[in-house]
Amino acid sequence: MSGVASDLPLALRLAPPIVLGGRRAARLVERNILSYRRMWPLLVAGMFEPIFYLFSLGVGLGQLVGAVAGPDGRPLRYAAFVAPAFLASSAMNGAIIDATFGLFYKLKYAKTYEAVLSTPLGVTDVAFGEMSWSLIRGGLYSAVFICVMAAAGLVESWWGLLAWPACLLIAAAFASIGMAATTYMRGWQDFDLIQLVVLPLFLFSATFFPLTTYPRPVQLLVWCTPLFHGVDLVRRLTTGAVGWEVAVHVAYLGVMVAIGMRIVQARLATLLLR
Repeated sequence: MSGVASDLPLALRLAPPIVLGGRRAARLVERNILSYRRMWPLLVAGMFEPIFYLFSLGVGLGQLVGAVAGPDGRPLRYAAFVAPAFLASSAMNGAIIDATFGLFYKLKYAKTYEAVLSTPLGVTDVAFGEMSWSLIRGGLYSAVFICVMAAAGLVESWWGLLAWPACLLIAAAFASIGMAATTYMRGWQDFDLIQLVVLPLFLFSATFFPLTTYPRPVQLLVWCTPLFHGVDLVRRLTTGAVGWEVAVHVAYLGVMVAIGMRIVQARLATLLLR
């Protein structure tokens, strides 16, 4: 691991210690940075999907839809309504890619963590190192999208300054749960289940329509889903409709992080230290 660190520019070696888990977990982040030196187009490509959604559906379809009711009931331009949902989804997608596919490959095929554990790093360092890398990717995707939203005039409140920290929380929630689920995966076929969960979350988390458009039983079901809490949290911040609901959303996502990371540490210990 020391050889990996010595290959990095000084600027990259100074930044990682701020990641979750401290300096030892940061060594794993450095390893991921090095592994993406030749795969950076894959990293960059994921930034454009939510932007395409925004301008094709939010702006294009929005001309036909008109105004819709925002979180506080006041009318919003359709683009201003769906943009926060795409922002929350970009944080989720950016984090979950490495937390699932990347983690599974390194755990089951590359045997990366067996080599890592032969160094002073432990299971907790592995868990928080991979979580931190997922946060970096999810945070990068959401930061780019926030800049696009601001340039398009879709951030309507100064509360929108907190949208990026909110996206980091969303990324942490989905990364932790994604990592926990991945430790139970038996093969690549099981990843169909990930898409089976992520796609409905994207479509039905009040992404395209207000929650009130659904029948009451469906509203209750949607309210229980994690992406809805992320979408509504970001939407309230960018539109200025801040109320007690924000605290509920933050608490929900925070509990997801705590439960997910507890499971991840226990499962990695079982799989790697047996």
